[in-house]
Amino acid sequence: MDKDTGKAFDTRLFKRLLAYTKPYRITFYGVAMSAILLSGFAILTPLIVKKIIDEAIKGSNQELLLNLTVAMLVVLLGQVIFQLAFNYYANWLGESVIKDIRINLFKKMLSFKMTYFDNSSLGVLVTRAVADMQRIGEIFSQGFFVIVADLLKMVVAAIVMLFINWKLSLIVFALLPIIIYATRWFQKAMKVAFTEVRAEVSNLNSFVQERITGMKIVQLFTREKIESDKFREINEKHKKAWLRTVWYNSIFFPIAEIVSSLTVGLIVWYGGLQNVANITTDIAGTLFAFIMLIDLLFRPLRQIADKFNTLQMGMVAANRVFKILDTDSHIQNVGTYEKEVVNGDISFENVHFGYLEDEEVLHGISFEVRAGETVAIVGATGAGKSTIINLLNRFYEINSGSIKVDGVDIQDYKLSSLRAHIAVVLQDVFLFADTIANNISLKDSNVSVDDIEKAAQAIGVDEFISSLPGGYHYNVKERGTMLSSGQRQLIAFLRAYVSNPSILILDEATSSVDTYSEQLIQLATDKITQERTSIVIAHRLATIKKADKIIVMDAGNIVETGTHKQLLKKGGYYSNLYEAQFLAEEVA
Repeated sequence: MDKDTGKAFDTRLFKRLLAYTKPYRITFYGVAMSAILLSGFAILTPLIVKKIIDEAIKGSNQELLLNLTVAMLVVLLGQVIFQLAFNYYANWLGESVIKDIRINLFKKMLSFKMTYFDNSSLGVLVTRAVADMQRIGEIFSQGFFVIVADLLKMVVAAIVMLFINWKLSLIVFALLPIIIYATRWFQKAMKVAFTEVRAEVSNLNSFVQERITGMKIVQLFTREKIESDKFREINEKHKKAWLRTVWYNSIFFPIAEIVSSLTVGLIVWYGGLQNVANITTDIAGTLFAFIMLIDLLFRPLRQIADKFNTLQMGMVAANRVFKILDTDSHIQNVGTYEKEVVNGDISFENVHFGYLEDEEVLHGISFEVRAGETVAIVGATGAGKSTIINLLNRFYEINSGSIKVDGVDIQDYKLSSLRAHIAVVLQDVFLFADTIANNISLKDSNVSVDDIEKAAQAIGVDEFISSLPGGYHYNVKERGTMLSSGQRQLIAFLRAYVSNPSILILDEATSSVDTYSEQLIQLATDKITQERTSIVIAHRLATIKKADKIIVMDAGNIVETGTHKQLLKKGGYYSNLYEAQFLAEEVA
């Protein structure tokens, strides 16, 4: 599936889609049966019309005319009922299938390594989970079953034509290959065109997603015109891709219409000649029936081409979605070790790691953190500080070495159990468009609003939250834009405290907050680091003076270890870093 072969129909891919209909097999067969019955009802109408003209009207048989008219009404009523059932349940089946696939896709995304998200466009992933899913649903609601129903109509119509008048049938069949060839060309052309359309839709979504997310940067650096020009260029490509599909439609449908009209004309001409030459005298009913049957033969073929477009777009979408489902980029969660209470002993033993295969970030680092200790990690940007946090949480897999918690390799832990004992407060706090209470509890049913309020009082942030409209029920909007960066940090501290972790990680948690918020955060830090293992990554060295141990990193290596006083006495890397920062603050 990685490669688009340009095939009009991928049987293997379709079989995989059909597997999702198994839980709804009764509905599936019901829709299929409705398609068969619809084709039968459609063929009955021209046969009844032929009988009305040839027998009831010619024979002036009023009783027969009434009976046949009633029969036609019954047929039309049956068509309406089964068409209604067909339309509703085909759509119901399509929506049920995409619901299941979307759930599987989201579960898959939840298990991906951070590397996958590092290398993937957010807009593309959103397109796969939303827009592409609707295209897959249309395979069942507007594609496959409609095509099957139309093919059945065509086959039955052809058989009935031969049965009624084989000579007239030969005229129809002689022109039919033109439509079939045009339809085949149309399908192949549209397959390529729709693949391009989906690619351009993904590009458009990615561009808009990124620019809306980074709108502040766009406006701060007056990039409006540049971004507008880029958007115009991407939008133009999107338009051209769609216009290519319109062009193919514009060619195909007039050709199909001309061939259909030509066939009707030839049938009427030939039938008229037979009647004039007195070869046959009961041609009128046959001609009426043939005109209706030609419509049942040619119109479904034109619709099949159109519905095949829908089917192909759905198949292209399914191909893209299954590529994600088939992606092997998840953390191996084969560990079975679980522990209700973790002491918090941490050890890194000769750990090597790189985000890229040939670019190592950590060069065999080793250190230990005893339970209950507060250890600070400092160093210049890019030294590898945050990488340590990512590895401890198993967001990435190490190249070699080992990381242990309470003497057990973290790969032996059940992933959910390991992460349940670790809480992280990041520099860039992410909040959902929800209430403060839900952002703190993350909708954990075991955490009540009362629990949150007590925790907030314990670490000194209750006053700030209570001052907001609605208090703990205040909606912070998307990404917490209604709060300042300092307020978001306080929410993150409370979130970590409520989870009652054995290991607490603070990653640059006070680097970009105001003085008042920093004081509150410092009080919160003192409270939540008590009696638990804490790792503090700090840029501002003044905030880590009380740490039991400071690990100094440079370019992926540990260069110094000790307390604040010990490291200052050494006069090494930490001492130089501290003095440079202290002087910079004095000058400021």
